[in-house]
Amino acid sequence: MSFTETTRARAREIIARYPADRSRSALLPLLHLVQSEEGYVSPAGVEFCAEVLGLNKAQVGAVATFYTMYKRKPTGDYLVSVCTNTMCDVLGGQKVYDTLAEHLGVGHEETTADGKITLEHAECLAACDYGPVMTVNYDFFDNVEPQAALDVVEELRAGGRPMPTRGARLCTLKEMAVQLAGFADERDGAVADGGPGEPSLRGLRLAEQHGVSVPGFDPKTPIRSKAEADRAAAEAKAKAEAAKPAPAPEPAKPEAATGSTAPDVKAPDAKSPQVRTAETRQPDASTPAPDAPGTKVPVDGPAPAPRDARAAEAAGVASNPPAGDGKPAGDAAGAQERNLKEAESGTGADGADPADASGTGVRK
Repeated sequence: MSFTETTRARAREIIARYPADRSRSALLPLLHLVQSEEGYVSPAGVEFCAEVLGLNKAQVGAVATFYTMYKRKPTGDYLVSVCTNTMCDVLGGQKVYDTLAEHLGVGHEETTADGKITLEHAECLAACDYGPVMTVNYDFFDNVEPQAALDVVEELRAGGRPMPTRGARLCTLKEMAVQLAGFADERDGAVADGGPGEPSLRGLRLAEQHGVSVPGFDPKTPIRSKAEADRAAAEAKAKAEAAKPAPAPEPAKPEAATGSTAPDVKAPDAKSPQVRTAETRQPDASTPAPDAPGTKVPVDGPAPAPRDARAAEAAGVASNPPAGDGKPAGDAAGAQERNLKEAESGTGADGADPADASGTGVRK
């Protein structure tokens, strides 16, 4: 499918909301955007999102199949969701769903023949204090009973738009998808409709009844726009900076002679956490390390001479006597000395050259 220029322009606007190196964060609203044109996320929609974000289709498909709000097959103008989870089920949610399924002749995630209604049961709609609840395109109908649910779907099929218990005026699933993509509802007065539910206001009612309020809060304080709030914050920050006393200059610190030949490196905090962790867990010869006062970087020197090695070995043996009277087989000092002499002279025990693989004892 070829998406309209309006959709492509909106896609560019969505991507521009995010930093250039974080453009894949725009995937969720982009999926809502393609759903607003097709009514579901089709293979063409997945390909479109992959194309504009520089992703592959598998990455887009993995996200589209994870969230239930993205539909993978054509969906009706109105998505009717009935909560059948524990609380709503106890209060009659399953009976509401069964009544609608029988009346509409459809099951879970199925659409009526006229393309108007898609029915689904929802695990939870996060409105236990209003149960049983039903939503139409995610707007709530609270404390719904089977007959009330039938009245709602019949009005929808007749072209009407019943008013939700809470929230703004109903719109189609495609119109809702545009809003979920981050664009305002342009219908005149649409967001002015509706209101909060009484259980949601119960806390405010109790606070008013018992005189509970936030200290120093004036409920009549006007709510500033974002631009006004940003401007006030910038002015407050400028005043705070101006009120700060000028810092006294720090005395110059003499360079400490460490005797180190290591090059200066940045402090560990200047590195990324990933690099710092990797160097901590698995340092190697090329891993830079900050100098410490009084330390020197070890320098590779010549290998110790054989007699030096024997002296060091003898000193170690003398300072670590065996735990018992017996010694392990092959640990006799005489045999070790003999083998060492033969290695130095270049001959074997029988006077043969070790390089003679024939075992004849004749030097080649």
